[in-house]
Amino acid sequence: MNHSIDRRKLLGAAGVLAAGTVLPAWAQSPPTLRFAAVFSDKDIRAEMMNQFAKEVAADFKIELHLNSTLFRQGTELVALQRDNLEMGNIAPQDISKQVPAWSLLTSAYLFRDANHLNTFFASDMGAQMKKMVEDQVKVKILGPTFFGTRHVGLKSKKKINVPADLAGVKLRMPPGETWQMLGRSIGANPTPMAYAETYTGLQTGAIDGQDNPLPNVQNMKFYEVMSQIALTSHLVAFDLLTVNMKTWQSMTPAKQRSFQAAADKAIAWSAAEHQKREAELAETFRKQGLDVYVPNINAFRDHAQKMYLASDEAKTWPAGMVDKINALK
Repeated sequence: MNHSIDRRKLLGAAGVLAAGTVLPAWAQSPPTLRFAAVFSDKDIRAEMMNQFAKEVAADFKIELHLNSTLFRQGTELVALQRDNLEMGNIAPQDISKQVPAWSLLTSAYLFRDANHLNTFFASDMGAQMKKMVEDQVKVKILGPTFFGTRHVGLKSKKKINVPADLAGVKLRMPPGETWQMLGRSIGANPTPMAYAETYTGLQTGAIDGQDNPLPNVQNMKFYEVMSQIALTSHLVAFDLLTVNMKTWQSMTPAKQRSFQAAADKAIAWSAAEHQKREAELAETFRKQGLDVYVPNINAFRDHAQKMYLASDEAKTWPAGMVDKINALK
């Protein structure tokens, strides 16, 4: 009997066995993208991300880590850069630490409302600023996530009408010089404190007040430890839905387009919900006993803009961009 084995038959059998170990495309699990954010699961942006996750579910599994449970506030951007995180909700203030020109987009009274903000990011100027981040920071910005207009909420009952009325007031601001500048620009004594510690800070008197959009005041129950809200409207608040560059570049052009389209859809929904909620909440807080009123906005705007234009930050701003942004309809 011939016990020799035909080499071609052996190779062919090995090929069949190898092919049998490859799962069909439908049976392969989509890659997991971890998303980190400071906001809570009660936040409108949490639902925004749930909607986004459903839109991209065929290609990716989005895993949400909210309330700074994965990375503490302000460290998410570095995690993206180091490939330790796939997606994040990034504050423009954190970007400005690495790209000084971005401090322009964090300045008080720059954007009028959410529509003005979105018009800017859809313009050539917005594309220029996003490219700056891609080139220097090496992350991909999908779009601005508007989360309301920041107002001043205080524990004391002393009414605020002009910036001088905030002199000496310990106003909680997120850590970082850009945030501290924002607090000083409206006349307050900014005090750095983590978002999650703000309720206790107000309760104990470690701070006198905080500045946040009204939906955040509701989500975090700050209204329980405040007596008033001065509708200063000093900052159209937004963060940036951002993707790790390695993750973005691993996608095919078709997947990038569908991923961006899903982000655009979710971001637009979130912005509309925030605008609707803001209009309702001012009246809700009044009914709950808070004094909710509009101070002298022109006085606040003039004070803030003078401070910013005289600052070192303004020296890094793209020439003429402030005027161009003001001219956007």
